[in-house]
Amino acid sequence: MKLGKVEFCHFLQLIALVLCFSGMSQAELSRSSSKPYFQSGRPRTKRSWVWNQFFVLEEYMGSDPLYVGKLHSDVDKGDGSIKYILSGEGASSIFIIDENTGDIHATKRLDREEQAYYTLRAQALDRLTNKPVEPESEFVIKIQDINDNEPKFLDGPYTAGIPEMSPVGTSVVQVTATDADDPTYGNSARVVYSILQGQPYFSVEPKTGVIKTALPNMDREAKDQYLLVIQAKDMVGQNGGLSGTTSVTVTLTDVNDNPPRFPRRSYQYNVPESLPVASVVARIKAADADIGTNAEMEYKIVDGDGLGIFKISVDKDTQEGIITIQKDLDFEAKTSYTLRIEAANKDADPRFLSLGPFSDTTTVKIIVEDVDEPPVFSSPLYPMEVSEATQVGNIIGTVAAHDPDSSNSPVRYSIDRNTDLERYFNIDANSGVITTAKSLDRETNAVHNITVLAMESQNPSQVGRGYVTIAILDINDNAPEFAMDYETTVCENAQPGQVIQKISAVDRDEPSNGHQFYFSLTTDATNNHNFSLKDNKDNTASILTRRNGFRRQEQSVYYLPIFIMDSGSPSLSSTNTLTIRVCDCDADGIAQTCNAEAYVLPAGLSTGALIAILACVLTLLVLILLIVTMRRRKKEPLIFDEERDIRENIVRYDDEGGGEEDTEAFDMAALRNLNVIRDTKTRRDVTPEIQFLSRPTFKSIPDNVIFREFIWERLKEADVDPCAPPYDSLQTYAFEGNGSVAESLSSLESISSNSDQNYDYLSDWGPRFKRLADMYGTGQETLYS
Repeated sequence: MKLGKVEFCHFLQLIALVLCFSGMSQAELSRSSSKPYFQSGRPRTKRSWVWNQFFVLEEYMGSDPLYVGKLHSDVDKGDGSIKYILSGEGASSIFIIDENTGDIHATKRLDREEQAYYTLRAQALDRLTNKPVEPESEFVIKIQDINDNEPKFLDGPYTAGIPEMSPVGTSVVQVTATDADDPTYGNSARVVYSILQGQPYFSVEPKTGVIKTALPNMDREAKDQYLLVIQAKDMVGQNGGLSGTTSVTVTLTDVNDNPPRFPRRSYQYNVPESLPVASVVARIKAADADIGTNAEMEYKIVDGDGLGIFKISVDKDTQEGIITIQKDLDFEAKTSYTLRIEAANKDADPRFLSLGPFSDTTTVKIIVEDVDEPPVFSSPLYPMEVSEATQVGNIIGTVAAHDPDSSNSPVRYSIDRNTDLERYFNIDANSGVITTAKSLDRETNAVHNITVLAMESQNPSQVGRGYVTIAILDINDNAPEFAMDYETTVCENAQPGQVIQKISAVDRDEPSNGHQFYFSLTTDATNNHNFSLKDNKDNTASILTRRNGFRRQEQSVYYLPIFIMDSGSPSLSSTNTLTIRVCDCDADGIAQTCNAEAYVLPAGLSTGALIAILACVLTLLVLILLIVTMRRRKKEPLIFDEERDIRENIVRYDDEGGGEEDTEAFDMAALRNLNVIRDTKTRRDVTPEIQFLSRPTFKSIPDNVIFREFIWERLKEADVDPCAPPYDSLQTYAFEGNGSVAESLSSLESISSNSDQNYDYLSDWGPRFKRLADMYGTGQETLYS
């Protein structure tokens, strides 16, 4: 009959109780051979009780106190005169004693894993005197273990890793379980290990807990992680033992056991011929089931007709092979390329070379597509030369470009004016001949860099660019001149033959053999008695004095004309004037002052006196100016008051004129006469009325001498009037004339039937007299008939 776990524990408890009782009976029956113990006043009697330890089974679950043992002394006659006392660990709280009988009981459940034993002290006392009849004695109550604790994996769960393809028996990890039961008593703490999950890939050693591989060639690419369940069971694995489990996660690490393989045997890509250099043409990748460093690739082009045109590199992140262009593609030259590319692992594992070569090849075909390309110049740079003396329209050189496409469209040329802002050059649109458009000057711009544009006639958007460098060749077209503005001085005490200035020349031209200048005095200055010139033959000349005794009061400045000629062909020359000032010098020949005015002033006149004279003159001028101003103000003030000031004033007239027909109501032509032209200079501030008289008349009218003479007289008076305002002003003349050529227009005379007076000429005097002409003209009878 099999016993369950609970039944088995109860069975062990009963056995332990039997053993305890048998031990206690032996303790009671044993006698001590010690000497008698004497209390004071009494002889010591022989001890009749001795004990060392008691045993108590742990985890007692009964309702009554658990009997532990019995203390008894031969002094005790059973009459109740002896009292037993218990002290020490757990006394009274866990363990109690019957003071009459000496029986010890445990009142609580005991756990060996909390405390394995208790040390107590016992004493027998005389109940009457309360004095010990036996010396105090120490004993131990030991808690006897039962299998009440299962094994535990304190370090679990576990993780471990081993390389894939490891051989059988490769150690993975060791697991350890601990049991809190007493390892010295029975099999409660003896643990054995077993594997519950993870077979048949792994196994575990029962005694040590070491986990090992149980199958060969475990492939990470097939399965890279395993979960194991390990059991630890006490009682040496027998039935009724307690057990605990833990998990172990085993990860297979990668090894380079998979060679790279291209998914396809061939690839094809189309690229336009206009693709720039260094552009990516294609990306290819060889598949590798490994990871990390075991999957790192190396690509190379091993064969094909595009070895110099393309190259391949590896992308470190994706392990792809990147094919790029190294040279320009030309559809017209070659339409396709074939490449044979190899991929291989960087680090191969010698253990797995038997699985096959760790490299693979594929074929890549690149098709070049035709695109409409811009014209191409025959040369990237056209160097040209032209003399700066060339005539406008002369040919400098020719550029040539062609359409690289199969259509070979005609090309037209032009100059990029951003590179020729001054428009010095022209180009023939059809032939590409470059000519001069302006006169060239090397000294202004020695080199012209221009860009020539070539565009297809059929597709003007396709434009090619060519570059032309035009060097301007020098001619001798600039005369030499002084290198700087010289400030030459000569001392009054200079000696003959003394060098007072060294001069040099510059020339904007640049002859191939360098400059060579010749210096001399002009013909007019050759025979002067003051200075001479010496040509130093090194493009410099020295100016020397020919006499001594220069005096500032006689002449303070000398002008010396110098003739300079270059060595060009033909040679050019110029005359430059050197200004020489006479100065007062110190003993070392350093000029102190070069002013000649001091000699012109009187000998005894000082600077202070000169300033005083100038101040007096200035004061007199101010007084004269004030007097003249006051006199003009007395005659007529120049400033008008507000009523008389008519500058920029608006004058309003409420006269509406004579109606729509009166277009010449304010015509001043009646005051003009073109028959008399007077050439009189007018003032700048003449009034508008006077300036208006000088305009031509619109039509000829009868000369009215009275008005004309009156206006010219007033004009003369305004011109010569010193008090006239300096701005335009309005002149008003209330002059009506001396009479009229029409004489009397009396209505008394007009209505006479015998009147023979004819007034038709009034119609010629303008619109103002038209009404009178109608009334008194010859058409009167008709009008009123």
